[in-house]
Amino acid sequence: RASQRRNDRLPMGTTVVAVRVDGNRFEVAWVGDSRVYLWRDRQLAQLSQDHSYVQELIAQGAITHEQARSHPHRNVVTQALGVTDPADLNVETMTGELRPGMQLLLCSDGLTEEVDDGKIADVLACDDCSAQECVDSLVAAALDGGGSDNGTGVLVGRQ
Repeated sequence: RASQRRNDRLPMGTTVVAVRVDGNRFEVAWVGDSRVYLWRDRQLAQLSQDHSYVQELIAQGAITHEQARSHPHRNVVTQALGVTDPADLNVETMTGELRPGMQLLLCSDGLTEEVDDGKIADVLACDDCSAQECVDSLVAAALDGGGSDNGTGVLVGRQ
């Protein structure tokens, strides 16, 4: 709202992804193109669906996931906190079971913009790495890939 009071040309907004774990159950929520992935049985699955222009193009069959990675409008989000009118805000949620050995990766688009799903899976497959070491490796890979936006991540799991 401060950017609106200052009459900035483009208001400040943010995307968000959050998780709540209660015992062996989890609930995730997201707005925008911050993502949540599930790592299970050495397989990576994106649970969230981006609120973005290119995701709409993918859903329409106009472009592929691979084309979306280099699309000139790949950073245009259709939902964001602080920009989207609260009455129109679409906070999506998903629930599931978090069993031993499973992990949830919550991350910003600054990470996924620079690090593809294959590289994310390679990092998470490290059997000798702690959760912090995995996240540090992912952020380092995002920086090595250009680091054009903030790259953040949190890894939550059950042993």
